[in-house]
Amino acid sequence: MEAGPVEAVGQALDFTEDFTRELPCEDGIPLENLWHRLQINLLDDCVHQLWRGRTDFYAGGNMFVYYSLQQVQRQDYKGPDFFVVKDVDGSYVRPCWVAWREGGRLPDVIVELLSPSTRGVDLGAKKALYERVFRTREYFCYGPDPTQGGEPELLGWVLGRDGYEALAADERGWLWSRVFGAWVGEWEGEYHGARSRWLRLYDAEGRLIPTEAEAERKRAEAAQAETEAERRRAEAAEARAAALEAELARVQALLSNQPEKPSQP
Repeated sequence: MEAGPVEAVGQALDFTEDFTRELPCEDGIPLENLWHRLQINLLDDCVHQLWRGRTDFYAGGNMFVYYSLQQVQRQDYKGPDFFVVKDVDGSYVRPCWVAWREGGRLPDVIVELLSPSTRGVDLGAKKALYERVFRTREYFCYGPDPTQGGEPELLGWVLGRDGYEALAADERGWLWSRVFGAWVGEWEGEYHGARSRWLRLYDAEGRLIPTEAEAERKRAEAAQAETEAERRRAEAAEARAAALEAELARVQALLSNQPEKPSQP
């Protein structure tokens, strides 16, 4: 087992700001394809909508996570496809996640996108790293890419006393995340012009957590519906007023056409 992040950082080196600035933040290797990039963006989008207005978390994707000097010495710079760290200042963007600059905080939840070339590592060495070193509370794997003819599967684990314990899916195939307080499950539809099967979040009642664009569209539709309802209410009020005016005119006409009563002797 590798040293934990706090021990490795504290015992091995005083990580100065100058040293941190020299850490690589990208390896120049592109994501496998468009689906992978969009799926990471979609998860980030959904998490920010789930916790809309909050700044006490950080969501990152396809970026390096630094946790120890040994990692730096090995030049092992790869990071998770997607991760979320809670109870941190999420109001600014980091080029990479450096644990010793974040109070030793490491991801609370990680999502890896499976592919034939990465499946073995994602379910082997990476899973062990997240379990034993990061102590990441929840780990999810989803893939392979359905746009390439794959039949995606969703796997998940929660950190228990003795390590990762597999999460049991419900009848929909969804997995409950305590970190998110939401369901993690598949959704089929269009995102940024690409139609596919995607991994998304659902609230406790099973309602889809919308993306920012979907939320804006719903707000616009609701505003349009309210405008239309207001127009119908105004038309109904005008119709009632016109009907009342017509009835008043009819009564006045009847009264004006009645013969005068003869005067009493």
